[in-house]
Amino acid sequence: MAASRSNHFIPVILPVGLLMSGCVVTTNERQPDLAITTMWHETLPHGGQSANMLSWWQSFGDSSLLQLIALAQTENPDLASAAADIEKARATLASSRAALLPTLDGSGAAEGAGTEGERANRVEEATTTSGALDASWEIDLFGKNRLTRDAARERLGKQLANWHDARVSLTAEVADDYVQYRACRQLETIYQQELVSQRETITATQKAVGSGFSSSSDLALAKASAASSASTLTEQKAECRILVKTLAQLTGGDETRVSSLLGKGRTTIPLAGKFNVNRVPAEAIRQRPDIQTLEREVAASIAELGAAKADLYPSLSLGGTITISSSTMSGQSAPWSFGPALSLPLFDGGTRRAAVKSALADYHAAVAEYKSGVLGAVQEVEAALVHVNSTRLRMGDAKNAAENYRSYFDAIDINWKAGNASLLDREEARRSALSAEVTLIEIRRDATRYWIELYKALGGGWQAASDIPRPATHNGTDQK
Repeated sequence: MAASRSNHFIPVILPVGLLMSGCVVTTNERQPDLAITTMWHETLPHGGQSANMLSWWQSFGDSSLLQLIALAQTENPDLASAAADIEKARATLASSRAALLPTLDGSGAAEGAGTEGERANRVEEATTTSGALDASWEIDLFGKNRLTRDAARERLGKQLANWHDARVSLTAEVADDYVQYRACRQLETIYQQELVSQRETITATQKAVGSGFSSSSDLALAKASAASSASTLTEQKAECRILVKTLAQLTGGDETRVSSLLGKGRTTIPLAGKFNVNRVPAEAIRQRPDIQTLEREVAASIAELGAAKADLYPSLSLGGTITISSSTMSGQSAPWSFGPALSLPLFDGGTRRAAVKSALADYHAAVAEYKSGVLGAVQEVEAALVHVNSTRLRMGDAKNAAENYRSYFDAIDINWKAGNASLLDREEARRSALSAEVTLIEIRRDATRYWIELYKALGGGWQAASDIPRPATHNGTDQK
């Protein structure tokens, strides 16, 4: 009976279903338009002329920095977590694609039956075998499954962009800490040199006091200055050790390996190379992976809103079953059934309508986050341009100040040794010279750090990498 009823309805419902399967619910929601200025308001360093951002780290000419960056890219667990998120998104996409295809399930069974006992009550042994195939296919009348697939595809793109964003952020963080470490060691060196000089001053002052040429107050001043410098030096060494541990954490946790790389590299602060900043803001911002992430989320929310609206309409599915059985007692049989099934959403207490409102709210939230992200990205670039330009302008003055304060100290030092200047004058001149040298080192450090900040704000050349590592399985082997 099932077979005859199904055949009766197929000519009417199936063509209508196939025709309507091309209908996809559309929405009025679109990707947001956001007007961005076509020019940067701040000074472009070096007129925007320079090398490609994709190979920018090579311009530092520092092998230790490059090796630390490479270690971070392979050993940092945050990147492994981002790669796992990509695999999860790929699995979700595969599942949503499968929903567009028919499903087919098979089953089989074999059993023997009979009874023992007296001949009159005995039933001879019989063997029965059977096999069945169950097929079903949901006709995607209003595009719900296709829109769900589209949302999954956008979410995969979002996870890919997240992975690239993590790479850019991690690389910039490693480079920033590396630059701070080199500057930290330079500051440690000048503090150490000052302390050695001050201890020599204590020795000379002690002799002068013993000979009656200096007062005990001069000796107290010399000792106080040396103690202050020793305290500053101890604090500086601690900061350097913390930076080593931070770099170790970013690159996999092997502090011995990091210390070895730091010991082999240059001792000066690396100078950043130049790259092209002469782009209109819209083009520069679109290459940022975090903006790509926000764009993908908006697209996914549009698709999910369409899928929620499609769920308000009827759904049609085709199903069929055939069972083949064979028995030594009754022979063979092959019952089958095939036909459509129509589901009408008559009453659900407002569940589907609420799902549409929720999806619409998600869309508005995604649009707001996208606009906020774009405006924030423009501000980051503008701020980085200010920092880069300001350190460039300060560099010459700071160098001039350091050189002249050192010359002033040298002159006072000569007069002090000749007895024509007080120790107080000498220590004030020393502090001024030291402060100017510290400021120069800090400006040089910040100049490179701000270039790194600008590099990150412009997206960091993340499109260079195409191979995303697969996360390891539970037994430690690579997932294929």
